[in-house]
Amino acid sequence: MTQTLPSGSPEHPAPGGSSAPVKAPPVALGTSRLRRVLRALALVSCVPYLSLKIVWMAGSHLGIPDDSSLLDHRGAMVVANGVTVLLDGTVIVLALLLTRPWGLRVPAWLLAFPMWVATGLLAPIMTGFPLQLLVRLLGGSASKASGTGHRPFLDEWVFGVVYTGFIVQGLTLGTLFLLYARDRWGRLWRGRVGELPGMSVEPAHRAAAVAAAGLALFPLTMHVLWACGSTAALSSGRAADRTGDFYALEAAYAVFVVAAVAGAWMLAFRRGPALPVKVPLALAWIGSGVLACWGGWLSLASLGGVDDIADRPTELMNLTYAGQMIVGLLVLALGAYFLAERSGTPAPNGSAT
Repeated sequence: MTQTLPSGSPEHPAPGGSSAPVKAPPVALGTSRLRRVLRALALVSCVPYLSLKIVWMAGSHLGIPDDSSLLDHRGAMVVANGVTVLLDGTVIVLALLLTRPWGLRVPAWLLAFPMWVATGLLAPIMTGFPLQLLVRLLGGSASKASGTGHRPFLDEWVFGVVYTGFIVQGLTLGTLFLLYARDRWGRLWRGRVGELPGMSVEPAHRAAAVAAAGLALFPLTMHVLWACGSTAALSSGRAADRTGDFYALEAAYAVFVVAAVAGAWMLAFRRGPALPVKVPLALAWIGSGVLACWGGWLSLASLGGVDDIADRPTELMNLTYAGQMIVGLLVLALGAYFLAERSGTPAPNGSAT
């Protein structure tokens, strides 16, 4: 998957009737007006978030209430903001990589992995934030901080500005990646699931899909319970802070668990033969990214500790995060092996990208 980006179809018959593929001339990225506009939007959408993080690291309290818990540990806040600045800075690098000629020389894994991480981190925000706004419009609660004795975390306008920027980043970066991937690796998801060679599936792939499905039962159950209003396994502080936003996000997480397992199952067992191959790949890509990245992030955050024991994640909460992280990594491995094997086989005849 490190081949040169072709200008048309990824393979052309060699002269003299040979079946050996011939690499096509490289495409000059960045010449498309659409790609230039998307790149500009992606870069501009990073400005609000990066600006807030930088001024906070410099000591400003813009958007932070005076009694916010963020102000309790100055050093930890600076470190955390520095890490998130680096994470959002990768959006700028990726936007340039996907639209500049030097991006063609980047190995596949070096591009795919950060895009997978970006997809995993942004997908819940892109789906959850609009859903949370809808819940509020329908009368759902937005915050219980004032009624539970908990201190406000950030001013409400900060979430609107930051999450709007994240959504624009996700849409623009995702579209740029789809355009890039279609040109460079489009043959890997041509055809339908039923056209895939069923006998070539290794037992390890099916074992990974079965393991992912089995391990996913626990985090799926917990997210569904929390989305339905149960306080099972929640810390007392988290249970007290539940709002319409919480329920909407938990429901979204349950959907991502199902998406990851469904994508892996269809690839490993060739289920849904009439579906285009891109469908299970997309489900596995997005679902595994969300589960692994957010499961890992929440697991890491729980290690930092909190001052109020009521806010500390319970053992079952940590087990939920760890379980979904493992499921995400299993589905990622299965998808990576599928694409690696697919890259060594010709695309089905007559199928479209």
